[in-house]
Amino acid sequence: MLRERLQRGMLLVLIAALVFGWRAAGAAPESKTPSSATAPVEGYAEPGTCATCHEEEAAALKATAHGKTGATTWDGIAGCESCHGPGAAHVESGGDKTKIRNPGHLPATELNAICLTCHERGDRSHWTGSPHEGRGLACTTCHSIHHAASPTTKLLTKKTEFETCTTCHLKRKASLFRSAHMPMREGQITCTSCNNPHGSNGPAMLKQFSVNENCYSCHAERRAPMLWEHPPVKESCVTCHDPHGTLHPRLLVAKIPRLCQQCHDETRHPTQPYSDASAAPEFFPNSRMFDRGCVNCHSMIHGSNHPAGMRFLR
Repeated sequence: MLRERLQRGMLLVLIAALVFGWRAAGAAPESKTPSSATAPVEGYAEPGTCATCHEEEAAALKATAHGKTGATTWDGIAGCESCHGPGAAHVESGGDKTKIRNPGHLPATELNAICLTCHERGDRSHWTGSPHEGRGLACTTCHSIHHAASPTTKLLTKKTEFETCTTCHLKRKASLFRSAHMPMREGQITCTSCNNPHGSNGPAMLKQFSVNENCYSCHAERRAPMLWEHPPVKESCVTCHDPHGTLHPRLLVAKIPRLCQQCHDETRHPTQPYSDASAAPEFFPNSRMFDRGCVNCHSMIHGSNHPAGMRFLR
């Protein structure tokens, strides 16, 4: 009995599949309505029409990444109208500015929405909710759409990334000129080597999830865990270093031994910062003060893997 019911059910399913398949096959040739993918897009001007009046902008755009890309909008539009919107009415009116969208006159949120129609992935995926977005910055605050200040930059408003960022971050600009040896001034790194101006999951728009992970991307030899870890190193590199530049060597926030004495009391090493440890008339500085100070002995100050390195001596 059960076998007969299963056979009847399978037969009904097969008949239904044949009937619906026949109807679909017969209806296909009779359809004359074009699909949405092939439907003509209304309101847009012919390609190249904008260059008739805006020759300078069109020529400059061709030399940029925007002019070379083949990306299109959902309507299949590329070029000027992908940002300025449909331009047929603007052309037919003889150049009426009210008939075309000008992103430069839009609020930051609306202008950014236009850019994000293409630039919404990769490094720009965290723009929404980022500090720069929260302060009302627009994409055109840092980027030039039609003209590039320099062929080596990514359509920045300034010739270099450093000049673009320090237009607002004047305090960081001053800090970078404090140190005699600063990799950024020497061109070895840039602001985006550590920070993502479009937002990130880390603090202070860092590319990594923590300050230490960001520093370890270059200074891998300082990476923990180690057998003997120095607590401030494990907590944060900026406890002792200022990555934007200082007046002290090795980007330290204070001079040794003053830096070490901010945490360590003088019970084991009763000294006075920058004092002369000799009672004799001649000047003979304490070994803890000379040259590198505390790290003359505690050379493995970032951590030690030696079995006897509890005090970071080896």
